[in-house]
Amino acid sequence: MISLHNLTRDIDQKRELLIKTGLTKGLTSPETLKISQDLDSLLNKYQLYNKEK
Repeated sequence: MISLHNLTRDIDQKRELLIKTGLTKGLTSPETLKISQDLDSLLNKYQLYNKEK
């Protein structure tokens, strides 16, 4: 299982990438949408992790 530290790091990195990609390629580009979905998945894992505590 992924550690909380690694999960929060991955969330921060994905969020930064989402912002950069959204600004350069547009908010509706397929690449931006994919990164957004990836971030959603990470955030869901984070919520599940905290719910288990």
